Amino acid sequence: MTPTRKTMLLKILLIAGLSVLLCGEAYFGYRVSTLSKHQEEIKEDYSVANNITFGIFSVDQWREKIAKVVDGKISDFDMTAEQKKDLQEKVEKQLNGLVNKAVAEVNKPQKSIGGKLKKLAFNALVDTDDLHAQVPSFASTIVNRINRPASKKRLKSIVTSKVDQLEKETYDNTKPASATVSSHIYSKYRVSNAGDFEKTINSKLITIRKQTYNYAYAMVGCVLLALCLWLLMKKQVSLHTPLYILSLLFAFILLLVGITATIIEVDARIQSLNFTLLGEKLAFQNQVLFFQSKSILGIIKALIDQPKPDAILVGILILLFVVILPVLRMIGKGIQIWGKDKYAENNVVRYLAFDLGKWDMADVMVVGIAMTYIGLNGILKSQLSNLNIHEEVLSTVTQNNTSLQPGYFIFVGYVAYAGILSLILKRITPIETKSATAKM
Repeated sequence: MTPTRKTMLLKILLIAGLSVLLCGEAYFGYRVSTLSKHQEEIKEDYSVANNITFGIFSVDQWREKIAKVVDGKISDFDMTAEQKKDLQEKVEKQLNGLVNKAVAEVNKPQKSIGGKLKKLAFNALVDTDDLHAQVPSFASTIVNRINRPASKKRLKSIVTSKVDQLEKETYDNTKPASATVSSHIYSKYRVSNAGDFEKTINSKLITIRKQTYNYAYAMVGCVLLALCLWLLMKKQVSLHTPLYILSLLFAFILLLVGITATIIEVDARIQSLNFTLLGEKLAFQNQVLFFQSKSILGIIKALIDQPKPDAILVGILILLFVVILPVLRMIGKGIQIWGKDKYAENNVVRYLAFDLGKWDMADVMVVGIAMTYIGLNGILKSQLSNLNIHEEVLSTVTQNNTSLQPGYFIFVGYVAYAGILSLILKRITPIETKSATAKM
């Protein structure tokens, strides 16, 4: 086999092998991006359904929980021996007071003949000490009648009706919105109550997180395999051009996924709030205080959509320096390595390939996102720790789930990979130029 045919065969095999890897990276990147969006959608639904506005800050929620406790206490109410004794003492005290009041009323000085006759008859026929002696038996009879099943049923009915009336008169304007949101979201996830919703969401998120990281690792694996080929073929000058062009496509996919997948999530919530009322505990779980999830493109869009000119300017600058310029650099490198001499030596092409890097701010974006995460995480931890309460009657536990997402690490991978490609280009460009000159 002639050297020319051998070189051609190696090129075909190289392009075919790298094309397979490139397709694999593109598929894995697509899955990372779609799973990232799906996770963001699920967490947004969860944050809406468990928003603190519809929970701890809702009068309706407190009303329902308190009414349930009171109804339970009324239904389970039954006097103990000690309570019966205490009640009898209070009834005796009231009856004795009534006797004393009646006697005092009769024994007041009377001016009329009829009044004097009534006073005389009362003192002659009624023994006050005897009345007081009968008070305990009357009180016992009253207490026993109160504790009869029929009497207790009537009393519970009266109290329950008053509680129901108070419950109907106590409301806020969040209930219609809460009911609509819950109905829509529960229907979307095919659940009927909060418990099933919690289990379904947690199961989905665990699965998505595992799959997302697996696909992200697979992407990185494809890129590392492509880099390994440079070590194997560093002396195969004739294969550098197709290898570098395909390497740029690997970088482009990393960049595309890095700017479209979620890079950071800010999630602050009250994990639990327990409040003791009438010996019973009222509990709120997973109350979301704040949730936000963004990709780099999402950040740019959010800034550009702002009505403030300064926010729009920042969004445009991020788009220019983090997205557009890196793409222009890759195009310039591709033309530099693949184009004919007149294109490769063009000042604009050489500027794009070698000098534009000073304006490429992708690495600055990596540092900026990391610093933002560190700052937000520290602030949230500090603020949420102030909400932690551990008292006998009231206890709260807060949770900070702020985290960097796979999109950030893929973007970091792009920055590192692009830097390696820049070093490779500087090393192989003189070789390629000499080789082209020798052929001439």
